[in-house]
Amino acid sequence: MGSAVSGFSGPGTAVFLLAENRLLREALLRILSKKDDIRVVGAGSLGPDAAEQVASTRAHVVVLDSVSPLLADHGVIRKLHQLNPAIRVVMVGMEADETIFLRVVQAGALGYVLKDASAVEVSRTIRAVAAGEAVCPAALSTALFQWVSKHKPAMPSLYLKNSLGLSRREQQLVGLIQQGLTNKEMASQLNLSEQTVKNHVHRILRKVGAPDRLSIAEVCRNEGLSV
Repeated sequence: MGSAVSGFSGPGTAVFLLAENRLLREALLRILSKKDDIRVVGAGSLGPDAAEQVASTRAHVVVLDSVSPLLADHGVIRKLHQLNPAIRVVMVGMEADETIFLRVVQAGALGYVLKDASAVEVSRTIRAVAAGEAVCPAALSTALFQWVSKHKPAMPSLYLKNSLGLSRREQQLVGLIQQGLTNKEMASQLNLSEQTVKNHVHRILRKVGAPDRLSIAEVCRNEGLSV
């Protein structure tokens, strides 16, 4: 496993490169290090403590390579989200394979970049995912829509959005509230101001009809939801 990369600090999207392919890892490091709004805080290959090392760098986005679809099966993506629910995962150098694509999406990846993507596309995807957007190739979007349609009864996040009216950001905050985090701690994890988090929490309380923040988790559980 690699270590934190020295010399990268300050504002911008913090990225950790977790790639088995050393050439790809080094190429991405060179490309991303030239971006003013992206800072690489670590780079390495998959190891038993990979998720913990990524979490220790407080990275906003983790970039995984095409050798790593098995990460979904081995639980590393889910482990990353357990350690830091706000972290975003981008898969790069991927095949246009529907099965692999849907598997990593279900595991929690928000970005999926094919192997013939340009450096500009990779950077653009990282920025978009860091901003809370999901990115996938147009060729695979149909498969995603079909999967969502088939599995919609089992998708609590869609219920949270459509029935309770919670935005993606508010859904993230509900998950952090359920973990018992304070406004200050949530602000730190999501790279937001404490006042912004406070405003979101007030809106969540109103939308779910909870009298206080401690009741938010109870309301969600009563609805059979886990976020």
